[in-house]
Amino acid sequence: MYRHILIPVSFDDDRNAEMSVAVARRLADPETRVTMIHVMEQVPKYVINYIPEGFHDEAKTAIVDSLVTLGADLPNAQGVVIEGHAGRSILEWAEDNEVECVVIASHRPGMQDYFLGSTASQVVRHARCAVHVVR
Repeated sequence: MYRHILIPVSFDDDRNAEMSVAVARRLADPETRVTMIHVMEQVPKYVINYIPEGFHDEAKTAIVDSLVTLGADLPNAQGVVIEGHAGRSILEWAEDNEVECVVIASHRPGMQDYFLGSTASQVVRHARCAVHVVR
């Protein structure tokens, strides 16, 4: 079994976070640490003046609460919110925190994914650990 599993979570309808949690549950044993991570894209500087003060911190707290709720039945689960580009940030966090397996949900690829690539495909191509893709 794995000692540390990372589950990147995107809160949109195209990706099935519950299925990622179910897969991680099967891969985990009682000693496995499971981290559920959400990457907040950085707000462009020209937009920052239009966002109410404190909104970012409130959003971050709400996201962590949602992650904890989603992974409530996983052993040693924690929710983490980081900022940056989704693909690169997931890869860097996994490397820095000795993740042994990433369980990532992916949508069905569209034409734009063949030209630009998706977060899941970037993680699959560049991760230095096992990656399990859920569709």
